[in-house]
Amino acid sequence: MENKKKNRLLFAVTPFIVLLLSSAVITAALIKPYDKIKMYLNLAFMDDMKSAPSDKEDGLVIKDNDILNDFSGKTYEEGEFLHPAFGEMYAVLSCDALETDVPVYWGSSPQLLERGACQTSGSVIIGDEGNTVISAHVNTFFADLNKLEVGDEITLKTNYGEFVYSVRELIKFSKNDNKYVSTTKDNRLTVYTCKNDVFGNMNERIGAVCDIKEKKFYKAKEVGEND
Repeated sequence: MENKKKNRLLFAVTPFIVLLLSSAVITAALIKPYDKIKMYLNLAFMDDMKSAPSDKEDGLVIKDNDILNDFSGKTYEEGEFLHPAFGEMYAVLSCDALETDVPVYWGSSPQLLERGACQTSGSVIIGDEGNTVISAHVNTFFADLNKLEVGDEITLKTNYGEFVYSVRELIKFSKNDNKYVSTTKDNRLTVYTCKNDVFGNMNERIGAVCDIKEKKFYKAKEVGEND
């Protein structure tokens, strides 16, 4: 009698055991694809250079601005900057090779990279002396970055001025190589993205280093004002 009770109990719980085991197998099978997707979402863009309000993006405020397109007033070679806040769209990048206008946000995060290109807040504001570093996903806004050639022009329009750069050098570097994204004394623009090679080296970046060609500030710099 006791054996029959045990058999009935085992028969009753067996479906639940099978269900638990199946769930465990499915969960384990999904972990690897999820990790792979996560890896692609955070592929590049110098993770160690990103700046965000917190590790979990708590408090991130995204601000989309209307950027001046055709300024008709007097312009100046030196002028005043309008410094953006983290998460603020403060420029539009255009280039014939890219065949599209790309919004540029100050700071870098997965949320911002879904909306446009991102400028690491460790680099200088557009038009200032130093290295302005901008990146975007290779499967979205910088999909055609590999079409850039030496001599191509990249224009960055902001609400304080318009800045034209000329491609000086096409570059390739690894994720952990800071050679092209570190600070510089000259006024330059560095744009980059991941190399579009799904089955290749996920740490490889491609891009361009550009020299400033033209600066048009909308407001003159006041006498005695420090940068």
